[in-house]
Amino acid sequence: MPELPEVETVRRTLSELIVGKRIRAVTVRLPRILQKPDDPDVFGTMLEGRTFTAVERRGKFLRLILDGLVLVSHLRMEGRYGMFADEAPLDKHTHVIFHFTDGTALRYTDVRQFGTMHLFPAGEELVSPPLAKLGLEPLEAGFTADALRTSLGRRNTKIKPLLLNQEWIVGLGNIYVDEALHLAGIHPERMAGELKPKDWSRLHEAIVTTLSAAVEAGGSSVKSYVNGQGEMGMFQHRLRVYGRTGEACPVCGNAIAKSVVGGRGTHVCAKCQKPPKGAAGPASGVSAAASKRYREGGNTVKRRLDGSAAGHT
Repeated sequence: MPELPEVETVRRTLSELIVGKRIRAVTVRLPRILQKPDDPDVFGTMLEGRTFTAVERRGKFLRLILDGLVLVSHLRMEGRYGMFADEAPLDKHTHVIFHFTDGTALRYTDVRQFGTMHLFPAGEELVSPPLAKLGLEPLEAGFTADALRTSLGRRNTKIKPLLLNQEWIVGLGNIYVDEALHLAGIHPERMAGELKPKDWSRLHEAIVTTLSAAVEAGGSSVKSYVNGQGEMGMFQHRLRVYGRTGEACPVCGNAIAKSVVGGRGTHVCAKCQKPPKGAAGPASGVSAAASKRYREGGNTVKRRLDGSAAGHT
């Protein structure tokens, strides 16, 4: 966390909050957040007098565009941006402050202190780490079933770890990979090289459908995520399998099982997602009433997601 839908939601919020604002000064309270340049004084001097002109996204990274510079920001697990009056009391986890000429301030807070910031001359950021080797953008026009198959289809690797690898496709984390694979009816331990053309078509549609619906809902606040205005996402109420171990599959009523695939906790319905030989089996012990309840609710979610996919171009 956060994954593509959450970062996209933050991007949209920041676009409303900071575009057009001019930086008066920068305060760095935790220098290790800065990766390029790593000197707080140099970082601040480069930004003083600059104006934010746009906020864009590449995978899970924010691109904060200024006149002549681009600030690449990775929120990692718990990084947050928020707008405050400049004189407002500081949270103890506030690490970087952009003071604006209008008396407001953009503050970056990070309880876990894993976030990073890289500052580049405009255009250099796309050909330099950490953005240089990122893969397909799943919500852009160039992301097609053929592009997905071409990128991943020849690899003798389980499909879930490939989808999590940001060098092949960006923005997908554990939540949305589990959700998309369930919607596509593909078991996470199937080998990518064994998937058929119809599997790639279903997977492509499921990725776009899941991410589009999650963006529309403002992301998933499974742990501590909030957007730039402190608002929670709502997609966690639509999750089909993630975090629902032992509950009934919303499609067939079979119990959702949890296993480990590629070192990550993985949620699957072995009936909807036929496992390859040697894959983890389903859980058990779901009541008939629970099965019916989750199946009916899940069909409603599926219709909503399918409707979202139909409207995506």
